[in-house]
Amino acid sequence: MEPCCSTGGSSRSNSVSSSSSSSSSTIPALAPAPAPASTSALNRTPCPRPASRSVKSPAMVDVSKWPLFTLLGVHEIASIRQACVFGTSANEAIYITHDDEVYVIGLNCSNCLGTGDSQSTIVPKKLDCLSGKKVVSLSYGSGPHVLLATEDGELYSWGHNGYSQLGNGSTNQGVSPVLVSTNLQNKRITEVACGSHHSMALTTEGEVYAWGYNNCGQVGSGSTANQSTPRKVSNCLLDKAVVHITCGQTSSMAVVHNGEVYGWGYNGNGQLGLGNNGNQLTPCRVAALHGLCVLQIASGYAHSLALTDEGLLYAWGANTYGQLGTGNKINQLSPIHIMAEKERIVEIAACHSTHTSAAKTQNSQVYMWGQCRGQVIILPHLTHFTCTDDVFACFATPSVMWRLLSMEHDDFLTVAESLKKEFDSPETSDLKFRVDGKCIYVHKAVLKIRCEHFRSMFQSHWNEDMKDVIEIDQFSYPVYRSFLEYLYTDNVDLPPEDAIGLLDLATSYCENRLKRLCQHIIKRGITVENAFFLLAAAVRYDAEDLEEFCFKFCVNHLTEVTKTAAFWQIDGNMLKEFICRAGRCGAFKN
Repeated sequence: MEPCCSTGGSSRSNSVSSSSSSSSSTIPALAPAPAPASTSALNRTPCPRPASRSVKSPAMVDVSKWPLFTLLGVHEIASIRQACVFGTSANEAIYITHDDEVYVIGLNCSNCLGTGDSQSTIVPKKLDCLSGKKVVSLSYGSGPHVLLATEDGELYSWGHNGYSQLGNGSTNQGVSPVLVSTNLQNKRITEVACGSHHSMALTTEGEVYAWGYNNCGQVGSGSTANQSTPRKVSNCLLDKAVVHITCGQTSSMAVVHNGEVYGWGYNGNGQLGLGNNGNQLTPCRVAALHGLCVLQIASGYAHSLALTDEGLLYAWGANTYGQLGTGNKINQLSPIHIMAEKERIVEIAACHSTHTSAAKTQNSQVYMWGQCRGQVIILPHLTHFTCTDDVFACFATPSVMWRLLSMEHDDFLTVAESLKKEFDSPETSDLKFRVDGKCIYVHKAVLKIRCEHFRSMFQSHWNEDMKDVIEIDQFSYPVYRSFLEYLYTDNVDLPPEDAIGLLDLATSYCENRLKRLCQHIIKRGITVENAFFLLAAAVRYDAEDLEEFCFKFCVNHLTEVTKTAAFWQIDGNMLKEFICRAGRCGAFKN
């Protein structure tokens, strides 16, 4: 079946790390119309490009928010450097590790996992042919097919190929990644973009190559004949250096070095922004953006967003779900300025798998609008997120990634991360605790801020003449170290038996939250062998909730518990009290 002439696409900032997205269509498309003549392009002074248009994600981005990645273990998650979730139900994913190994997981529709077979997998499979190749750009179409560009400028493709969208001159399905070389000899690819069944690639020289399905002119060749191998897009782009490309379902757009925007292909919903809904067989300049320097284009299912160097946001195209953010559901054939009252916009996001839009401001406020978990949001809504990626993980349907997501980030550490890093660090500490002959290095200021016990101790008894080493003899080293680490991290990692000692410490220091954490650890680790020991500890430290939990466990496993050493070594009075209480509960009835 031929794909309908509807649009959407992938988008990202002008960077080697790319984004892409696509999926099957659901909005009825307008019938293809004759292509009007292209407008003439006006030369302008080159737009100042930002020093780095990185799409690196903040450290708080968590790939496990996407369901597929919940199948991976902690160490596998930690190994991920880049990732992309795609598919009609967000049911396929590709990820690259810090060692530049490429893995795939998921449904494997149309062989889009590239594993050499048609089998789906819930266990990550490595693509050996891409081993060691640094990935700089990735995109996928809703066919589906996948394009991948490496740091060396190589271009690989695989997946559905019914319209030659893989660029290898055939229509045979690509079961594994294959190097695309026809017409690209001596060309280095820096960016790729996929439509539903067509493809584009951008070279270091700013040239655009396109191929695949061309029923609406999305290949930009001047005709509607399909193109089986990469072909340079010229016409109005001749002698212009393109810096960014994006594809809709059956449309294409490009940003040139001076900030001008060009579009071609299907325009039935006005997503090319030309003021009409006629298709374009060759690139045509978006004249309504004249005088603006566009840095980034984002293509949604049937709408487009543009971000200028002044931080202004423009939208046009389909608006059935409020995806333009104009406050209504009326389509716009030309770009319209939105979020004018907001602070400077620094990032925009959309993908043609969804009807969702997102934007991030210079103060890291993230807005979303359009179709959000089935709701129609016609005005940008301020979220609690700190990155646009989370919008798509939590509110897009399907929950795909709008770009190739990078886990790499600057070496900046948050306050919490810095504290965790400096715990037990001799280089920066100004105080030592000696427990069981071992030293634990801490910072007096942190202890005073985090613990009332230390605040009182330092203010009442501490002076410059006192030693900077404190001896601790009432608690064990594992317990006291865990307590101090808790003050730096808010976390506790101890076996249940040691957690008893920490519970004692928390009780002595009046640390109620720590007491609750210890009780949780103990409950989680209770066994027949240690149940009576833990019950006795709960009684001793007046932990009523824990005592009740341990008592019920002992009663439920009474025969086994009475055979343990802990049961017979317990204090006589407590044993008597337990037997009486168990009797009142009917534990000894036949």
